[in-house]
Amino acid sequence: MLRPLYRYAVTLMLMGGMHASHSTAADVYPIKPVRIVIGFSPGGYIDLTARLLAGPLTLALGQQVVVDNRSGAGGVVGTEIAARAAPDGYTLTIGSVGTHAINQTLYRKLPYNVIKDFQPIARLSDAPNILAVHPSFPAKSVKELMTLAKSRPGQIMYASAGAGTSTHIAAVLFEFLGHVKFVHVPYKGGGPALIDVVAGQVPVTFATAASVSPQMKTGRLRGIAITGSQRSTLLPELPTIAESGLPGYEMINWLGLFAPAGTPRAVVDRLSVEAIRIVRSAEVRDKLNAQGAEPSPLNTDEFTPFVKLEVEKWGKIVTATGMTVE
Repeated sequence: MLRPLYRYAVTLMLMGGMHASHSTAADVYPIKPVRIVIGFSPGGYIDLTARLLAGPLTLALGQQVVVDNRSGAGGVVGTEIAARAAPDGYTLTIGSVGTHAINQTLYRKLPYNVIKDFQPIARLSDAPNILAVHPSFPAKSVKELMTLAKSRPGQIMYASAGAGTSTHIAAVLFEFLGHVKFVHVPYKGGGPALIDVVAGQVPVTFATAASVSPQMKTGRLRGIAITGSQRSTLLPELPTIAESGLPGYEMINWLGLFAPAGTPRAVVDRLSVEAIRIVRSAEVRDKLNAQGAEPSPLNTDEFTPFVKLEVEKWGKIVTATGMTVE
C-alpha cells in the first residue's frame, strides 16, 4: 500500500510544481524590456500597428515595449530574427498574410517554418489593400487599367513593399486573373514604395489601406478599387476589384502578434489578453479606422488554426499562379 501512495504523492507534487511554474511564468513576466521585431521599414501598415500596440502594452506590462525595424527580403529578414529568438516572451513579431501565410510557399528556401517556428498570440486587425495610382496616370478604373496594360504589356510599373508582401501578391493575383503583365518594382518596405508612387516615379501600387488612405485624402494618390471581397465601411466610395471586372479577386491583409515556438503558455495567454484589449479600445480602433484598417481580434486558440488555414489557402494560390522567390 505504501508504494502506490508514495507514487500518488509524488505525482501530486510534480503536478503542483508544474502548476506553480506555469503561474510563475505569467506572474514575473516581464522583468526586462520587450521588443517587437518588424520585418519592414517605418511608415507602413505593420509598423503603424506595432507602434499603436507598443505604447499601451508598455503600460500594461510595466516594462518598455520597443519596435525594432529589420527590413529586407519582403519581411523575411525580420521574421527570421524573431523565429530564432529565445522563446521567453521578450522577442515578438507582428506578422501578416505575407510573412506568415504567403511566404511559406512563395519562397523556395524560407529560413523558417511559419507553423513549426511560431506561436500565434492574437490576430490584431485587417485591411484591404488599395489599387491606387499617381493622379497623372490615365487609368481611372480597373477596366481602364486592364485595357492599358494589355496595350502596353510589360511596361507599366507597380511599387511593392517587397517580394512576397501583400502589396506584391495583390498585384500578381491581378495579373493572373486579368491576363495582364506589369513590371514589379520592389522596395524595402511600404514607406519607401509609397514615397516613389506619390512622387510619380512609379505610377501604380496595390498598397495597404493604412498607408494609401491619407494620400488619397490629400489628393496625392487616386484610389481605384479595394482588394477585399466586399466594399469597406471605411472607404465606401471605392468599389472592389472583383465587382470592377475581376470576379473572384480577393486579398485581405491581416496582422497578428506572434512569439517564437515554445514560449510559455502563461506568457502567451497574458500577451493575447492584453493585445486583444488594446485593439478593442476606442482610441486604437479610431486610429486604425483613420488608416483604413479595422480591429479583428482573435485569441491564441482561435488564431492558431486560422494561420494554418491561411497557409494552406495561399499555398494553393501561389502554386496556381506559378510565383516563386529564391
